Formats: sequence, structure tokens, C-alpha cells
Amino acid sequence: MEPFVVLLPLFGAMLSMPVGRAFGYRASELLTTVLLLIAAVMSWFLFFDVAVGGNARTITLFEWISSGDFRANWSVRLDTLSAVMLVVVNSVSFLVHTYSMGYMKEYGEQSRFFAYLSLFTFAMLCLVTADNFLQLFFGWEGVGLASYLLIGFWFKKKSANDAAIKAFVVNRVGDFGFALGIMCIFYVFGTIQFDEVFSAVAGNAIVTPWNASAGGHIQELTIRFLSWDFHALTVIAVLLFIGAMGKSAQFLLHTWLPDAMEGPTPVSALIHAATMVTAGVFLVCRCSAIFEYAPSAAALVTLVGAVTAFFAATVGLLQDDIKKIVAYSTCSQLGYMFFAAGVGAYDAAMFHLFTHAFFKALLFLGSGAVIIGMHHEQDIKKMGGVKELMPFTHILMVIGTIAITGVGIPAIPGIWEGKIFGAPLGTAGFVSKDMILESAFFGGQAGAAFGYFAFTLGLLAAVMTAFYSWRLIFLTFWGPSRAPENVRKHPHSVPDTMMAPLIPLALGALVAGMAFYGYFVGDNSDKFWNGALYAAEEVHHEDAGTVADHLSAGEVEALRDSHEDTGHATAAADDHGAVGEEDHGGGHHDIPLWVLWAPFIAMLTGSFAAGWHYLRGDPLKPGMLRPGGMIYAFLKNKWYFDEIYDFIFVKPALAIGRFLWKDGDGKTIDGVGPDGIATFVAAGARRIVKMQSGYVYHYAFAMLVGIALLVTFILIRAGGGQ
Repeated sequence: MEPFVVLLPLFGAMLSMPVGRAFGYRASELLTTVLLLIAAVMSWFLFFDVAVGGNARTITLFEWISSGDFRANWSVRLDTLSAVMLVVVNSVSFLVHTYSMGYMKEYGEQSRFFAYLSLFTFAMLCLVTADNFLQLFFGWEGVGLASYLLIGFWFKKKSANDAAIKAFVVNRVGDFGFALGIMCIFYVFGTIQFDEVFSAVAGNAIVTPWNASAGGHIQELTIRFLSWDFHALTVIAVLLFIGAMGKSAQFLLHTWLPDAMEGPTPVSALIHAATMVTAGVFLVCRCSAIFEYAPSAAALVTLVGAVTAFFAATVGLLQDDIKKIVAYSTCSQLGYMFFAAGVGAYDAAMFHLFTHAFFKALLFLGSGAVIIGMHHEQDIKKMGGVKELMPFTHILMVIGTIAITGVGIPAIPGIWEGKIFGAPLGTAGFVSKDMILESAFFGGQAGAAFGYFAFTLGLLAAVMTAFYSWRLIFLTFWGPSRAPENVRKHPHSVPDTMMAPLIPLALGALVAGMAFYGYFVGDNSDKFWNGALYAAEEVHHEDAGTVADHLSAGEVEALRDSHEDTGHATAAADDHGAVGEEDHGGGHHDIPLWVLWAPFIAMLTGSFAAGWHYLRGDPLKPGMLRPGGMIYAFLKNKWYFDEIYDFIFVKPALAIGRFLWKDGDGKTIDGVGPDGIATFVAAGARRIVKMQSGYVYHYAFAMLVGIALLVTFILIRAGGGQ
């Protein structure tokens, strides 16, 4: 069964277009969707077997590459981390496939579209079930290719082509760093297998880099490059994180994400809600052992994640395109996941990745329903009053909004302990995002670099998230309609296949945080993760019984002892919502009451600010940030990153390309080479042609001269012979 959970989407991708040509597009839609349904059901069975049941395993299918000392198998790795991702990827992909059956009805080319969707899903599944870095890189590049095809699906539209190329190029920057990181891993460890690399790091094994005269303990090992010595694990971790930055659209490599909205809305939900953009978070969590012993790299993860969460939230404040608002929200939420991983709370990062899939897919697909209902209008300033036209969609979008803003009930000393049935009471975003903010604060307490910085920026981002999320609801669904007369009187009907997938997503947005809290970060988290995040769990918990099966007792003890010198503190919070002194990650921390209430107050502040502005009088009236102001222009133009990159990279590259084309290739190479020779021959021919006068006596004279020269030559040779 295990290989088929990965291969079924591939079968759908291969068969979609041939089946569509033979039996019509509806057959290809049903085929790919049914295959994804089977894969999703299998994923949930594996989740309960592997994660809940503790039956982690790796299935080797075949030897993929063998060259000298290099070995790479093609395997299906099933531990809790991959089981969580299988559930997220296949479940969301199935719902997106179902949704697309209605959404793509008017656009045509359904067979090609569904083939791309299934291909994307297969590549993502290869990524999350990889057992070595090369197989992971195969899936990594596969999702990059599939995203290029999906973003540029409407290839006759220039903006879609530009967006697809932009996503592809920006991701190549990150992928170059990732590829170097994999090469560095093989150079240092002599292998790219996860178990071998992570066990060596955990046990502080002695390794000898390729072609080096001597080695050393991996946690202190340095490698030399250009006369400088660098900490080996830090170099590896930074290079891997550069790859994660590109794929997960983190600060500086984020510019492709909003432009990717040029693709069909189901693409936005699939790529930006739960799959491709979360690959970077998955990579950092998969390599938690490496980042635990590379504190400088972990600090970089925290810094970049915190800045991304804040930056994307500021830009989302003034966006008018309904899909771009949700896209910047995705970028911001990914920042939360990264700074959680940066302070060592890998479980909290994965928990938010899991819950985020529900409410972000709900918001994207709900936005797509609004776009269809409003005759393909995407500007929220041209909407208003949509709740009267689409009441069910309005309810579902509100559910997604209260989930992402974090509506819940924090602890109240002496009145409410903050938990019901062992879990916090609130929506998915409340449970998981609050956990991340608390983890950042605990990380700061424990000395993790940028922990307090991430906590502060995370709170500010929470205020802005609540503001722009409710701004979307108020401008789109509430107030007077600003849509054209024909749209108000005749809204476009939304197919049932588009609305049905929103229901399970809405349910997950409400209860997924409470339902899975105990497994991901609560009392059962040690048993649940079962060593998949052993660098965060085994080191910081007193109970060694949760050590991964592939680690020996000696390796665990070495891991625990050596960790004390890393300076990188974990902030895995096991008892979210309680007040006083708790055990978070094996150490005791005082939890100020204001830390527990700060995210809730941030949510209320942003929500009330949005209501105060957009529910009183004209919702389009200028606010604190008025058009024409410096801050307004700065945020409206997305911190001018596109303009800066255009000035620094695009225009110089075009100038250099034009110079090499016109002057280098045209004037120099072609001018001196083929074109120059051709020009010389043509000029010589023109001169020789002038000798052809057409007069017979000229030709007779030339023949006479030739005969005279020939006779003279013969006489000279004859005289010389005597």
C-alpha cells in the first residue's frame, strides 16, 4: 500500500490527457480525482498507523544511483513527519481536484490542468517521503517544474507567463544554495542518507571529509574554503535554509509569491496553502538535528522568519486583490513557522503547518468562489454586499478568518485554566499560532538568538493579520454593493463541486487545533513524533524512552551531553495555556500572564481597528495611511522590492545581454567570423565582376596575353633544362 500513496497521483498525471482525448474531459477529471481520493484515504490510514500507532518504517523500492562511493536508493520513508505531510498534501490536493471540476468548467483544457495538478502532487509526495537528500531534491525540483506549468497555465496571457518565469527564476536562486548544501553534506559525511547523516550529528561522530588528511568530531568540525575555516554544520544548515527561503517565499526571495496569483485559483490553494510553500518548513524540521548544532544558522532562520512575518503583514494591509491579500497572509504565516523552528520549537512549527492548511485552503477556495460569483472580479473595492448574494460562502470565509486571526479563550487565573479536555479552547489558528508565539518567548528566555525579537514582530504581525483579514470580509461581503448593476442582479452561479470541499476545510479550521493539540505539542507529543523530530525532543526531555529507533543509547547520551554547549535553546511548549511555572522542553520557565494574553489582545486590536474603520460610514474613506503619503506608497509598492530588484538585477542583466548580443555576438563574432568572411568574398566577387566588360576584343586581348605568358613560361623552363 505504501508505494501507491505516492504513485497514484503519478498515474493520474500520466493518464489524464490520453483519457481526456479518448473519453472527454469529464473522464480525466473523475479519474484523477478518484485516484487522489484513494491516496488521501490511504494517507489517513498511514497517519494513524505510523504517527499514532508508532509503526514508523522505511520501504526501499530500488537502488536509484550507484557511482563509486555514491549511493542513493529510492525509498518511501514513513515516520511521523512524512505521515503528517502525506495527510496534508493528499487531503488538500483531493479537495482542490474536486473544487477544480467546477472552477475550470468555463475555461477549458481541463485534461491538461488536472494532469498538472496530479503531477504537482506526485512531486510533493516524492519530496516528503524521501529517505535521502537527492530524492528530496528530485521532488523539490519537480514541484518547481509543476508550479511553473500551473502558474503559467494560461500561457497565452503575458502576465501569467511573466509570473511563471519569475517564480521559476527566483526559486532557482534558492535551489542553487540547496544543491550546494547537498554537495557539502556528501563532501563532509560521505553519504546523503538521512539516518546516517542525522545519527552522525546526534552522536557527534568522527567524520573525515572527502580528500581530507584528517577528520574530527562533526559538531566541532571546520572546513576550509578560500583560506577561511567555517563550521561545517553551519555551512550546511545555511545552504539548506537558502533553498527553504526560495521555496517558502521568505524575505528577499519572496517576490514570486504574489505574482503567482496569475494562475487559476485552485493552483493558489494547492501551491500556497499546504504544499509547495511549506516544503521549506518541512526541510528545516527534517534537518532539525543539523540546525540544533548550528546555532548561527538557527538564529538566521529565526531572524528571517520574524522579518518575513512582519513584512508580509504590512504589505497585506493595503492590497486590493482578494487573492493577493491571502497570498501575503500565506507569506506571513510561513514566517511564523520558520521562527518557531529557529528557536527549536519544530513541533510547534509543524503543528501550525498542519492547521494552516485547513484555514488557508478555505480562504483561497472561498476567494475563488467569490471571484466566480462576481463575474471574475478580484478587486475587493469593487465588491461589497456579497453576503446577500453568497450567504454560504460568507459564513465559510468568516470561519476561515476567525481561524487565521486566532479567535479563542486564553487562560483566566482562578476562573479558566485555558484548556478543555487537555487542549486550548479556540480555532485552529488560535491554538497553533499562540503556541508559536509562546515558544518564541520561551526561546528568548532560554537564550535563543532573536527569540524576543521574533515574539515582538510576531505580535505586531498578529495585529495586522487581524486587520487585513477582517478588511477583506468587510469590503467584500458587508456594506453597500459597489459592483456593476448586471453583477448585482445576476450573480454567477457557483457549482456544488466548488462549495462541497469548503465544508471539511471549515470544520478543520474550527477544530483541528483542539483535536490534534495533544499529539503535536501536548502530553502525547513524545510518543507521537517518535524520534522524527528527535533533536528537539530527545535532547530536551528527561525521558529517553522516546528516542528514535535508529539511534543507539550511546548516541542519545552524546546528543544530550553535547547539546549543552550549542547555545541553541529549544522552546517546545508542552502545556500551552497554563499560568505560572511550567515545564517547556525540559526546563522550567516562568510564564507571565501577559504572554498568554498578548496574542489574544493583538487579535482584538486588529479586529476592532478594522471594524472601526470599515463599518462606520463610507468603507473606502481614507484611513491613517492616506494615498499620497510616504508610508502608504512604501507599503502599496511592497517595500519597492520589485523596483529594487529590477534596478539591481533585471536592468543590468538586460543591458549586459543586449551588449553581448549586439556588440559581442553581432559586431565582433559574426562581424569578424561568418559575416566578415561572407562580406569579404562578396566584395571580392563584385571587383572581379567588373573585369567582365562584355566586349569581344577585350577577351581576345586577354587570351593573347595569356598565351604570351604561357609561351614565355615554357621557353624559360626549356632553357633552364638545358
